[in-house]
Amino acid sequence: MATNGNGVETHFPSSADAANSITRDGFRITTRKLPILKSDPIHEMTLKLRITPPEMIFGDNSVSIEHPVSGWGISFNAFDALDRVDKTGSSMLKVAYSKEWQKSREKTHEGIKDVVKPFDWSYTTDYKGTLHPDSPKFATSEKPIPLELLKRPDPILFFDEVMLYEDELADNGIALFSCKIRVMPARMLLLSRFFMRLDNVLFRIRDTRIYIDFGTGEVIREYVAREDQFETVRKKLATTREDVPALMRDANKLAELLPVVDKSLEQLIVK
Repeated sequence: MATNGNGVETHFPSSADAANSITRDGFRITTRKLPILKSDPIHEMTLKLRITPPEMIFGDNSVSIEHPVSGWGISFNAFDALDRVDKTGSSMLKVAYSKEWQKSREKTHEGIKDVVKPFDWSYTTDYKGTLHPDSPKFATSEKPIPLELLKRPDPILFFDEVMLYEDELADNGIALFSCKIRVMPARMLLLSRFFMRLDNVLFRIRDTRIYIDFGTGEVIREYVAREDQFETVRKKLATTREDVPALMRDANKLAELLPVVDKSLEQLIVK
């Protein structure tokens, strides 16, 4: 365990770590990172999900936050995120690229053609995390996450980034889902993000933030969906002096440009 200049214990997990955790005021935060799934687990996941999987699935990776005394807990994993992908085909992007994507997967997954039905091949998900069984539920709220508190230069006791899945959409863009978590002495923030760029078509971001105040036991969950047409975003970026192709891969920069299309706030107190 490392120690920073203020004498506070810190831990920054490496990619070689499988499971890492920290406990603060009754909250246990755990991240798990393992290699990409092999063919047999992917096949099993496909049968259960009934959709063709992304190119890269980190099915054993996860992030969890637990408060054992109250029984509350929430976790993020690839299977549950993909299970929220539209499987009816009604949200499927109706563009020429979808045919290219279909062809790119026919040979790879020949044995599951009868299982997989039409679905949103961009892997867009509104996944907000999986509440643990018997966990106290969130209630709708209007109280936002206190950004000013998060901007304080507090020491970071724990930080990790966990990838859950990624797909290059037949070389026509990117779709990925990942989680970042940072723990400070008095509070923590988790960001789970779905980011999609479909070249010449669309940019899309789906963010879920979990904020916890360790002192009060307050938990806030914020969900924000953003998206805009590719050409609209390209024109906005063209007015800057920065590297446009690089900006198109920078979800943090793009989140500042894309308009909000959906948003919700929820809250609960755990004791």
